[in-house]
Amino acid sequence: MKLAFIIDPIHQLDPCHDTSIALLEAAQTLGHEIWVTQANLLSVVEGKAWAVLERLELVPVQLVEGRYVAANPWYKLSDHAPVCLETMDAVFMRIDPPVTVPYLYATYILDYIDQNKTLVINSPRGIRAANEKMYALQFTKAIPETIVTAKKEFIRQFVEAKGSAILKPLGNKGGEGILFLEPNDRNFNSIIELSTLQGQVPVMVQTFLPEAKEGDKRIILLNGEPIGALNRLSAKGEFRNNMATGGTVAQTQITPRELDICAQLAETLRKDGLIFVGIDVIGGYLTEVNVTTPTGIREIDRLDGTYLGHQVIKWVEQSAQSKN
Repeated sequence: MKLAFIIDPIHQLDPCHDTSIALLEAAQTLGHEIWVTQANLLSVVEGKAWAVLERLELVPVQLVEGRYVAANPWYKLSDHAPVCLETMDAVFMRIDPPVTVPYLYATYILDYIDQNKTLVINSPRGIRAANEKMYALQFTKAIPETIVTAKKEFIRQFVEAKGSAILKPLGNKGGEGILFLEPNDRNFNSIIELSTLQGQVPVMVQTFLPEAKEGDKRIILLNGEPIGALNRLSAKGEFRNNMATGGTVAQTQITPRELDICAQLAETLRKDGLIFVGIDVIGGYLTEVNVTTPTGIREIDRLDGTYLGHQVIKWVEQSAQSKN
């Protein structure tokens, strides 16, 4: 197969952590051609999506005494050329959020790939439909009590009723801008004004889950089915469990309640073309659905001795065969 990955500049990625590199490495190991490009190198020509692609060769990372070690250099690029993306067997959209206007334009360009010929992971329409905070709200039996509003008085009423809450900007990533709210905080009004841009931008406010101190579980789903999980634990002096905020990771198991949450999501994810997804679960409640660049494969593989990237690519192989 020929696989194209739309990624952030490759020199900015960490081969020992980034799931995009784990997927590319798995594809290369399984004998496929791997090509990379960036969002600003996409075009529509005569009604078809094109990209300036570069052929990629990787030196796979090695697991040494429980940690990944990368070669230096760990990649080589060659064969720089414009290519119609429908000549690829699959195209992976793996650009880090936030979902800005240029990001949205890239998804519009990807709409001009005939998915009867080429699989796009994840579907550009699905990515547009699935704000990573808002998308979870439709699964009412899975989420904690939540409101989305820009109104200060609504937020205060909610926090006073619950005693404490978590505020999340709708468009950020990696724990950016997440705040712990208490009604007696003297900075409460200022926090809300800053977070909502003086009442102009809605935010998500969720019941605080004390179980967060035990970790924030990331579960990876492939075509709606859970294939692996890890537990993220907050750093000292930090309530957020994100790896981007210094959190550590630990081995974990998927509970029956979490399997039920996955089952609640599965049909909707498939309908929306959201094939490779990471969900976040705290204390048995779904808190986010990550569809842009869900990560965690490297950490799960290291902890569990798995090869989730291979599992993903083999699923792509089967899907590509069904199109031929």
